[in-house]
Amino acid sequence: MKVLLINGSPRTNGNTAMALQEMAGIFNQEGIETEIVQVGNVAIRGCVACKSCYKTGRCAIDDIVNELAPKFEACDGLVVGSPVYYAAANGTLVSFLDRLFYSTHFDKTMKVGAAIAVARRGGLSATFDQLNKYFTISGMPVASSQYWNSVHGRDEGEAAADEEGMQTMRTLARNMTFLMKSIQLGKEAYGLPAKEPKKVTCFVRK
Repeated sequence: MKVLLINGSPRTNGNTAMALQEMAGIFNQEGIETEIVQVGNVAIRGCVACKSCYKTGRCAIDDIVNELAPKFEACDGLVVGSPVYYAAANGTLVSFLDRLFYSTHFDKTMKVGAAIAVARRGGLSATFDQLNKYFTISGMPVASSQYWNSVHGRDEGEAAADEEGMQTMRTLARNMTFLMKSIQLGKEAYGLPAKEPKKVTCFVRK
């Protein structure tokens, strides 16, 4: 099994990286393969609503989004970490996620998602809620921990002093591992849930 961890921070060795590495350590102990990819220091433009991905199956803007799409499809779990900017996720990460989720049309049902937010002080829960919406619109179960998935720290390395936050990361990784393995057993025994033909309701009537 494999988990793809996305670092939405522009800082290579910042507190978001520490939180993700704390999780990766537990995943590795549990026999889960991990890959951490940093996107927060990459120039990523937002979706331009061209909808060409519906014809080609890939984003028209050929950058790291298309590079990571196959890894997203192959993984059993996705962890997305972000620093807090004005009580929201880093804009670069948001552009990445908008295009990654919109342009990839493979079935994401039962891939496990987890979001983590890192900040000096406030805005963590708002960022956590924002990131979870990518999972819940995609049929992806959301892994939980012993607290909302957040870590405090401003200067590089300060996250290590947030003992509860780092413990939350370890608990999250263990819970996520259990959930992924349980889903794998469930798929083998019962398959994926049945799907109805999708209904799209428009609230504008002529």
